[in-house]
Amino acid sequence: MAKKRPQAKGKPQSKSAVEGEVPVVGAREPCPCGSGRRYKACHGRAAAQAVTELVQRPFEGLAGERDLVALRELVPAATAVLQLKEKPADVPSVTLATVLPMAWPALRREDGSVLLGLQNDTASGDLSRDLADTLQRALTVAPGTPVEARRAPAEGPRLQDLLDPEAEFAPEVHTGFEFWVPDSESASPEVAASLERANEAAIPTERLTQVDAAYWCETPEKNHLRWVMPHAEEELLDALARLHAAGISGLGEGTRLVGSFRAHGLTVPVWDLPRGMSAADTEKPAAAFAERLADALARTEPLTGEERRARGGLTNRQVTLS
Repeated sequence: MAKKRPQAKGKPQSKSAVEGEVPVVGAREPCPCGSGRRYKACHGRAAAQAVTELVQRPFEGLAGERDLVALRELVPAATAVLQLKEKPADVPSVTLATVLPMAWPALRREDGSVLLGLQNDTASGDLSRDLADTLQRALTVAPGTPVEARRAPAEGPRLQDLLDPEAEFAPEVHTGFEFWVPDSESASPEVAASLERANEAAIPTERLTQVDAAYWCETPEKNHLRWVMPHAEEELLDALARLHAAGISGLGEGTRLVGSFRAHGLTVPVWDLPRGMSAADTEKPAAAFAERLADALARTEPLTGEERRARGGLTNRQVTLS
């Protein structure tokens, strides 16, 4: 039987503990704080709790929360420039991207600029903390280096701590992933192959301009509009049910409200559109629907029987993405 590791009494705290930062180590290793206990029984408790606790709205409080949800779950190829509270002088720019080549969490380009991937698996229940950890590491790695995935420290910062809250969040939707490399001809064979696969799988998508956080997409059989809403789920479902029961929940002839997604604490209604209905064709109907929805949200009387049935149908057609 293995002997227990002797614990020295009065052992001085490590530099990390003095500075208030305890590195993440293996669960059975001695805690870096110098307590003499294993990490899992000391500072690892907070780390374990952070892994299991799910933050329902990881982007809450950030400018563009609704677009961030869309870029995370719905949009194949898009970028958005991020403005940091403090940016190193040797980092020209920081850009959020839906996907990066080789599924890298982040990449620091040869010119020092940073690309941060959004659609990656994360180790904890707080997507914002995981992204902030990746971003911080990307700011300091050598140019031309991708950032590997890891478990973020439980007490690390979140995106809300790093991004300028006053800066505009303006996503740009792309037809493909050529934004990965300034010159695709000079890309490595691995990146070039990843670029080709990603472009083949990308669904044509456009962001509407007359309403916020609404994304049109084209599929082989029909088109869709997926619109990330800011309203509380219960109130939104009531309002949608009122419109659905009244026969005015669509976006014009041949369109139909078919259900909704739940994603990162927000609700995303989804419409089926005719195959020939473009993003431009959807702009005015979406703006008109926004007015009808605002009126429905303002109503406070109980739902009628028909409206309750409509609400039940909408609830049954909800799909949770996160």
